[in-house]
Amino acid sequence: MPITSSAKKALRQSRTRRGKNLVWKDKLKEAVKTTEKTKSAESLRLAYKTIDKSAKRGLIKKNKAARMKSRLAKLLSPK
Repeated sequence: MPITSSAKKALRQSRTRRGKNLVWKDKLKEAVKTTEKTKSAESLRLAYKTIDKSAKRGLIKKNKAARMKSRLAKLLSPK
């Protein structure tokens, strides 16, 4: 357990950030799954929005976000 006050604060911040990151990660997974299941333009738009926000917040890297968006778009494109 942390002893100094700065270490205690760092632990509090870490727990708070972890909680928020887990919430966003769940939102991201749900958006991708919904898009894969329904295959509609509206769900794709919402998935793009969630993916972009996740990348902006640093939850996933920019290249991973681009890769996810590309794969989702490929699912919905006519063959």
